[in-house]
Amino acid sequence: MTRFDASTEATRIELVADAIAAHRERESPYTTITVEPTDTDRELGHGAPWVQYFDGTVALDCTEYELEQLKSLCSEFSSFSIEELVEPEEAEGTHARLTARTDDERVGQFVDRVFQDVFDRPESYRLWVTDI
Repeated sequence: MTRFDASTEATRIELVADAIAAHRERESPYTTITVEPTDTDRELGHGAPWVQYFDGTVALDCTEYELEQLKSLCSEFSSFSIEELVEPEEAEGTHARLTARTDDERVGQFVDRVFQDVFDRPESYRLWVTDI
C-alpha cells in the first residue's frame, strides 16, 4: 500500500478494501482503521473511534447509543451479523464483533457507514489506516 488516508466516500471504500487485501497478503493479525477524534470524543474521554478487521471479522468499541446505531446499520447490510457483544466491567461501553460474509469492497462500504452512522462523522471525514 502506498496511501494510508482518504476523505471521499469512493476513496475511503477503496482504501479499506486495499488495507484488507494488504492485511491478508502480509498475513498480519489485523488491520486497524480510524479517524481523528472530535471535540466530543475528547470531552467524553474517548480516543478516536476505530474499526479492526481480521479473519472475516469486524470489531469495534461503542457506547450504548452507538451500539443501537450499529444494530440498525446491520439491518441494511445483511451480509454482516453481530456475533459477540462484550461489556467489560472495567470499561464503559461494548466491544462488538461482527461476522462479514462478503467481499472486501462491501466491507469497505460497511466500515465507511460505521464511521458516518455509528460514530457520527460527516460525509467529508478523513479515514486513516493505522495498522496492517
